[in-house]
Amino acid sequence: LGSLSIISFTTQALEFNQVLNDKSSVSFTYKQSGIAMEGKFRKLTAKIAFDPAKAASASTQIDIDLNSIDAGSSEADEEAAGKLWFNSKLFPVAKFGSTGVKALGGNRFEAIGKLTIKGKTTDVMAPFTFRQESIAGKPVAVFEGMFVIKRLEYAIGEGIWADVSAVANEIPVKFRITAVAVNP
Repeated sequence: LGSLSIISFTTQALEFNQVLNDKSSVSFTYKQSGIAMEGKFRKLTAKIAFDPAKAASASTQIDIDLNSIDAGSSEADEEAAGKLWFNSKLFPVAKFGSTGVKALGGNRFEAIGKLTIKGKTTDVMAPFTFRQESIAGKPVAVFEGMFVIKRLEYAIGEGIWADVSAVANEIPVKFRITAVAVNP
């Protein structure tokens, strides 16, 4: 990757509009029987248009392949993809689409949008930080943030898994989106 250096985003306003999906990630944590667990999704695709000087006009669409879940073991992956959890045969993709972005000061922002999982859509506010780096002399944007979903609002963990004493209802979701500026 060459040398990595941080550059102040005020040096040059760019619109970052091509996501590097292989350098982007979505992960989650949860508690099962009081024990902290971690997981991630191995595949996502995203579209973005972000100029830090014009945050209000930014947009993003992130699609997560639910069949790419890594919950720690093949047995856990199969269970999570099953009908009681993500039902990924019927609902293979989770989607987030922004409806607005607010600048919070410094390198902090908040994406407001709609999250759809298993055919259920809710409003989500996802605070994130933005930083501009340079890889091999080219500007790269890194967006990192976290928000919490309540899994039962999306019918994630139905039937015997609806008991929140077995698996907590609150699921922190972390994301890292890496993008470059490509001129039209």
